[in-house]
Amino acid sequence: MTWSEMQPLLRDACLDTLFMVWWSTVYAVVGGLPLGILLVLTDRGGLLRNALVNKVLGAVLNLGRSLPFIILIVWLIPFSRFVVGTSIGPSAAVVALALGAIPFFARLVETAIREVDHGLVEAVQAMGGGTWTIIFKVLLPQALPSLIAGLTTTVITLIGYSAMAGAVGGGGLGNLAITYGYQRREDTLMNVTIVLLIVIVTVVQLAGDFAVRRLAARGGRQAPAAGLRRLLPAQRKPATATTAPATAAPEAVSDSVPAPAPAPEKAV
Repeated sequence: MTWSEMQPLLRDACLDTLFMVWWSTVYAVVGGLPLGILLVLTDRGGLLRNALVNKVLGAVLNLGRSLPFIILIVWLIPFSRFVVGTSIGPSAAVVALALGAIPFFARLVETAIREVDHGLVEAVQAMGGGTWTIIFKVLLPQALPSLIAGLTTTVITLIGYSAMAGAVGGGGLGNLAITYGYQRREDTLMNVTIVLLIVIVTVVQLAGDFAVRRLAARGGRQAPAAGLRRLLPAQRKPATATTAPATAAPEAVSDSVPAPAPAPEKAV
């Protein structure tokens, strides 16, 4: 197969892969972020402590994470057909990719939120801040670097999942590698597909690392968020006593000079 023949195939496959990864990432964030926050809030010592909700939610997320993706996407074929009207193609693969990524990202969100200093939460509570204030002014801003790192890991995982989706007609670079590289023995096309996947993963990782470093440089988890600074009361500087420069007392000066010896008495 010549390069002119491979080029349109690679272009379409790349666009399908980016389509699947983009929309599954959006759905993973929309579904996983609130679930991860809810896991922390309903845990012991949380603001919305509820043992039943926490255990049920944790069990559902563990169930979703325990299934290998290749099994999950086959199992969800009827559901994908019901949602998008077809069981093949990128749109159908997005359904399985999103459902597989939501529990994965939710656990990463839970880990990131638990790293936030609990003293900041107690400070806002002491000033009368409610649950929503704590979430948007403390938890999310302070955990943002870890959340970006978790999102980067999720995107890279979805790129691998999208390649597996090609085994069941999901489209993308995975389908191209299986259809042409494996079944038709097009080794050159297979090698180019692998290189493209490596490039995409590398770009995503570098972009995520850059964003995490920038956020950490701005203060990240070391300093309170700007919203929290507005809530905290202004701290007064302790008054420093001003003392005049010490001067030697006259007595001290006189003590430092030896006293003259008494004159000897004259004999009468």
